Amino acid sequence: MPSAPTDPRRTAASPGDPLSAVVTGASSGIGRATALRLAADGWHVLAVARRADRLAGLREEAESTGAGRLETLAVDVTEDLSVVTLVQKVEEAFEGRLNAVVNVAGGALGTDTIEDADVEQWRTMYETNVLGTLRVTRALLPHLRASGRGDVLVLSSTAAQTAYEGGAGYNAAKSGEHMLAAALRLELNGEPIRVIEIAPGMVRTEEFSLVRLGGDREAADRVYDGVENPLTAEDCADVISYALNAPHHVNLDLVVLRPLAQAAQHKVARGRGL
Repeated sequence: MPSAPTDPRRTAASPGDPLSAVVTGASSGIGRATALRLAADGWHVLAVARRADRLAGLREEAESTGAGRLETLAVDVTEDLSVVTLVQKVEEAFEGRLNAVVNVAGGALGTDTIEDADVEQWRTMYETNVLGTLRVTRALLPHLRASGRGDVLVLSSTAAQTAYEGGAGYNAAKSGEHMLAAALRLELNGEPIRVIEIAPGMVRTEEFSLVRLGGDREAADRVYDGVENPLTAEDCADVISYALNAPHHVNLDLVVLRPLAQAAQHKVARGRGL
């Protein structure tokens, strides 16, 4: 994707100040790729996730590649007190002014039918995808306002738009996240805060399907059998970067991205040499 045009109103403080962003779910996959991409774009990034060891590796990579200014903080978006520490870090690192909250933390668990559903898995998906996004966004909205140029970006999924067998729990969680973004956009109308939703289809990352399928590597690999070019985490980070770096009067309400091989949630070309 081409670079977004430079916005003359890109910073709200002074021309020398970088834009600032909190990226959740930054220990792996799309969150990790997004944190690195925004840092490389010149943003001051606070990358957060539960796994402190993974965050240490992310920070080391950013330093070794000269990706820009990237800090990390261990945060569990399902815990109120943990989000309080995030707010304190934002006040310290960004002097209370924040330009973007990138909500990536989430994920899927299981492929059971509704009849055989594991209620605890559903509860966990709702806690991470919906309530985690709610906690972080609600807590940081005052800091987005203070910047004069704020963005709330929500990473949902095409699962929010189309139901499929064995996916109802994830469908429900991502649909909830989609509606959160849609309602917030209405509630913030007239304020200098964009609400952006990015909805990927089939993305191959190191953990998504593996976690969903209980650590079964063979089953996780079968999800992508014959699909020559599923999306990558970097593909999604590229789109997120474009949306956040676009002139601030341009709001990408909803961007759906899929690999060429995936025409719809249930329609995937396999083994056709795409």
